[in-house]
Amino acid sequence: MGCLDNKVAIITGAGGGIGRAYALLFAQEGAHVLVNDVGSARNGAGGDGSNSAAVVVGEITKSGGRAVANGDAVGSFESAEQIVQSALDAFGRLDILVNNAGILRDRTILKMTPDEWSLVVRVHLKGTFTCLQAAARVMKAQGAGGRIINTSSSSGLLGNFGQANYGAAKAGVHALTRIAAQELARHGITVNAIAPIALTRMTEDLPGRKESMTVEDMGPQHIAPLAAFLASEAGAAITGQTFGVEGNHVFTYRMMTSHGVTKRGSEKAWTVEEIEKAVERIVEW
Repeated sequence: MGCLDNKVAIITGAGGGIGRAYALLFAQEGAHVLVNDVGSARNGAGGDGSNSAAVVVGEITKSGGRAVANGDAVGSFESAEQIVQSALDAFGRLDILVNNAGILRDRTILKMTPDEWSLVVRVHLKGTFTCLQAAARVMKAQGAGGRIINTSSSSGLLGNFGQANYGAAKAGVHALTRIAAQELARHGITVNAIAPIALTRMTEDLPGRKESMTVEDMGPQHIAPLAAFLASEAGAAITGQTFGVEGNHVFTYRMMTSHGVTKRGSEKAWTVEEIEKAVERIVEW
């Protein structure tokens, strides 16, 4: 018996890396998996629709699991509907969505092209929203709740040089996760996010990654168990959280405010000079 027995899961971007690790573990835990991947390079170029997804499906079925491939590219309302419908056609229902698909087009702000900005935001932020919306509508109609797991990043939550497009999208995913968790709670649908750091094709040539990471210490196998937990009945009470995973270190991110400074004894607005004098106390924790 697995923790996801007979559940139906969609995992986007599951042809390699973290998504593949999700798909293999979910299937091992008893889920029927729709493996979505467009088969592109990490910058979104190329792709033949379903080759990488089909390879992962083959791995799952060889081990006795149930899976189907889907090659739709995330990032539009139409493709999101098609991805969800593919799961319904194959398995008759939908219980879990993992929004994992992503690309990188790193560039500093002054050099970034309109296409580099738009494509990354479309895949990560619009792709997450459209798949979430399509899946949540089905889960609501089914009346049995559901699990949605998004993918954020420390690049959005903390910032990272050269990733304004990616970071902005991932910060948006964090906000979307919080809001969706509030709105969908009444339907029994939990919504969480994972901000992973792992050595994969997406990260292997980033500065310092290969020198400071090994697959054994920081591979996708460290991320997948958290996703399986959040997708299971054991994770039913957890929603609206963004988890960080760095190897064996698991934690949550929080948006917090400093103590700040209250201007007392006066109803007048702050002056520029008063803020200048108080700014260190306003910023300090």
